[in-house]
Amino acid sequence: MRLVSVASMMLALTVVVTAQNAGGGAQTAVPSAMTLTIPGFPDGGQIPVKFTQAAPGVPAGEGTSPAMQWANAPAGTQSFVIHMHDLDVTRNKTSDDQVHWVVWNIPASMAGLPEGVPKGSEMPGGSYQISATGPMYRGPGAPAAGPLHHYTIELYALDSKLDVKPTADAFETRAKVIQAIQGHILAKAVYGGLFKRPQ
Repeated sequence: MRLVSVASMMLALTVVVTAQNAGGGAQTAVPSAMTLTIPGFPDGGQIPVKFTQAAPGVPAGEGTSPAMQWANAPAGTQSFVIHMHDLDVTRNKTSDDQVHWVVWNIPASMAGLPEGVPKGSEMPGGSYQISATGPMYRGPGAPAAGPLHHYTIELYALDSKLDVKPTADAFETRAKVIQAIQGHILAKAVYGGLFKRPQ
């Protein structure tokens, strides 16, 4: 008898909760998360040689940047930052890793970058770029003898533009960019790729 009574109470509670969820007040739409897509390779997959230092005819430390697309930037976005780095490299016995590409002050009106961004410190639209090689994209270049390296591309949507100019030192410039974005990040998206040179 007691079991029947408890079961009846549970059923009644379920009906009330279901009714509350089904009817009544307006539901708040959850905004979609910002996404980053690189058509040239899948997230977490191997990076094709064409986007690396191992591509035929590519000078050491250079490469062809892959096309990138992003979507669902939040309201209030004023600029974007891209940070590509090799997580498997350590520099000067510190936690600093390799700077493969930092691009900042990308206009909020843009929803991606084309393949093969040209060299040059200042880019169209007032954005800047730098890498450990100089004012350009530095393709992955992990040696064939070792393990696959993990390359991470981070996209940040900011509520402002950055008052940072490139210096001769890519690591110093990156540190200034990372410091400047603190307190201004509205959203972040991350994409990854693996690479080591062919045998």
